[in-house]
Amino acid sequence: MLAEQQLITIDDISEENAPTIFVAGGLSRFIDAVKDEVCAEIPDLTTKKGRDRIASLSATVSKRKAAVEKPGRDYLRHIKSLPKVVEDELREFVITMNTLRDQVRQPLTEWEAAEQARKDKHVDAVQAINDFCLDLADVSAVVLLESIASVEAIHMGDHWEEFKADAAQTKESALTKLRAALAARQQYEAQQAELVRLRAEAEAQAQRERDAQMVREAEERARRESEERAQAERNAVAKREAEAKAAADRRELELKLAAEQSERAAAQAAREKIESEQRAAQQKIDDERRHQLALIQAESERIAAVERAEREQAESERKQAEAAERARQAEIARANAAADEINRQAAAREADKAHKARINRAALDAFVAGGMTEECAKQAITLIAKRQIPAIQIVY
Repeated sequence: MLAEQQLITIDDISEENAPTIFVAGGLSRFIDAVKDEVCAEIPDLTTKKGRDRIASLSATVSKRKAAVEKPGRDYLRHIKSLPKVVEDELREFVITMNTLRDQVRQPLTEWEAAEQARKDKHVDAVQAINDFCLDLADVSAVVLLESIASVEAIHMGDHWEEFKADAAQTKESALTKLRAALAARQQYEAQQAELVRLRAEAEAQAQRERDAQMVREAEERARRESEERAQAERNAVAKREAEAKAAADRRELELKLAAEQSERAAAQAAREKIESEQRAAQQKIDDERRHQLALIQAESERIAAVERAEREQAESERKQAEAAERARQAEIARANAAADEINRQAAAREADKAHKARINRAALDAFVAGGMTEECAKQAITLIAKRQIPAIQIVY
């Protein structure tokens, strides 16, 4: 197999032998073959023929590269399409097999569904018997009798199939519970009827007692009203006597108060005159004081306005000074940034120059190692760097 691979040339690469070529390390022999082909001679760069030969050898490398790359790319597209084909085939296979499985099991599935429906029907019927026993606490005796009749009417026969024993047991249990609930309910309703009768008798007795109490209260009210009328007459006589005495006393008091009021009115008039004169004098003093305060306030406002203008002028001058300082600092920062950028660009140029020098030196060493004289190698690198050699360039 190794000998067969070694016999394959670049022109022999095809779809059939691609799997044996495009493997790890499989292309190294073609690289060696191309190197042997283009590096076997050292053309003379001093002649046009030599320079044309170098261009021809470079074109040969590109041609050999394309001859290997194209079938390799075709083979890569082919193997990339294989997973999709396998996935589509497997998907169709799985869908078909699932459908076949469901078709084979369909009769069993239908039988299981019918069987489950039959069992559910019996379970629901047994549960319906149990439902007669739910929430019996507040059910009346009439309803309980109807429920017992409904349960007793349920026929136990072969139509219950394997649920016959369960249904019979449930029916018997339901009847036992219903009959016990009926007995308890009948006893409860009898007790309630007796309580109603006793409450009616108690209410009748209480009504009779209330009626007797009302008669006693009416008699007591009549006695009190008679006594109150007699007392009211005695009180009226005493009131009239007291009112006559009070009227005489009131007339005497009114005459005395009228004399005192006349004296107080004269004194009040004298006081009001004095107070009016005092208010006029005080008003004059107050007007003068307000005038002086207005003058003082106007002067204070003028002084405050002057001080405010001076503060605003000082603040404006301070802001102008700060703006000038910020502009100076910004100019210094811009100048520093420009100097830094110049230094950076100079350093970048030096670094690029050193980088290119290293690559050129490595290329020179490679040419010399390939058999060229150092002078020819320098000439070749210079021509390539100046892009005077077509289709060849140094990648920095």
